[in-house]
Amino acid sequence: MAEILFLVHRAPWPPDRGDRIRSWHMFEALVKLAPVHVAALADNAADAALARDKMAPLCKSLAIEVRDVSRPVALAQALLHGEPVSNRLFRNLALAHQIDDLLGEGKISHIVAFSGQMAQYLPAGFTGRVIMDFVDVDSAKFATYAEQDGRQPLNWIHRREAKKLAAFEADIAREVDASLFVSEAEAALFRSRSGLGSDKVRAVENGIDTAKFDPALALEPVTAEPGPLAVFTGQMDYRPNIDAVRWFAEDILPLVRRRHPAARFAIVGRAPTDEVRALEKHAGVMVTGEVPDVRPWLAAADAVVAPLLLARGVQNKLLEAMAMARPVAASAAAATGIDAVAGEHLVVADDAQAMAAAVCTLFDDRNAAATMGAAARARMIERYGWDARLAPLGQLLGIAA
Repeated sequence: MAEILFLVHRAPWPPDRGDRIRSWHMFEALVKLAPVHVAALADNAADAALARDKMAPLCKSLAIEVRDVSRPVALAQALLHGEPVSNRLFRNLALAHQIDDLLGEGKISHIVAFSGQMAQYLPAGFTGRVIMDFVDVDSAKFATYAEQDGRQPLNWIHRREAKKLAAFEADIAREVDASLFVSEAEAALFRSRSGLGSDKVRAVENGIDTAKFDPALALEPVTAEPGPLAVFTGQMDYRPNIDAVRWFAEDILPLVRRRHPAARFAIVGRAPTDEVRALEKHAGVMVTGEVPDVRPWLAAADAVVAPLLLARGVQNKLLEAMAMARPVAASAAAATGIDAVAGEHLVVADDAQAMAAAVCTLFDDRNAAATMGAAARARMIERYGWDARLAPLGQLLGIAA
């Protein structure tokens, strides 16, 4: 009988950030195929406890260890051993021993590894099928960081990480049975970089729970202040999100407020850095920190904005907003990978003037904005159900659903 080992870099519960949303739904899909053993890391003890309570009854076995390697230590170790820093950040000997012990029992027939950092735990000589879900091309992300930070003293770290990760990703992809990416654009990029074909590298896209993200649900109002509201949601200690909200608060919102003086911008998401908190000094900006539910903020938004300068794969924040029938103004980078038509399902703008004009247009014409939001929700229902998106897993693993 088939038994699956699911290796995941952050324990999937709660599914409250992009990586955990995808890994949680993947876990649910795998459980429908066969008994699943989970070996995962967690960022802290509280996250680990939440995940254990939820997942233990659903797993054949569950091992969760808390990551305890700091970035400076990981960098020093990576330099010493010639490895990517990303791998050292997610290396945990206790988890590795538990994985080895489990594999030694001889019951595991299939392995699914989620995120490139978990590839280091794949056993040599395993004869069952192995699926590697890289999600995004992380090496390309660091290459972009290096380009953007060309004058920074520590730019060499990003250049080194891009090179080391690219080699590591390609080596792993050659060994496993299939490598997955969150969009066809990411998969095509990886094929071009690795030299592998579509038989080994394919896209398995993200989905959205349109029953959970439904504008018809009764949600408690979150703000009664006057003025049109733009909302950004995301993990606020993640660099691309930090750069996006800083750009909007400093360069775009002032342009919007020339036409709409009462316009407000809400930055909604957990773990805001001091840099993000400092943006509240700008007129109209509010930083909520972690909220129990992003849906009331989405429901309150007159426009959901995603001015990301760097984005990989499919942005869950956009899928959520569109499922909630909100009008979205996004950068081209943020919209890449989403099967939607600019001008019909969302607005795409790439410079401050164009983004401000797009937001003002959504504020000005509420009927047109509502029409766009309704079209966006219809597109999400038609195209992005999780069951449909993850249906290929059974075939890839060779396990009938």
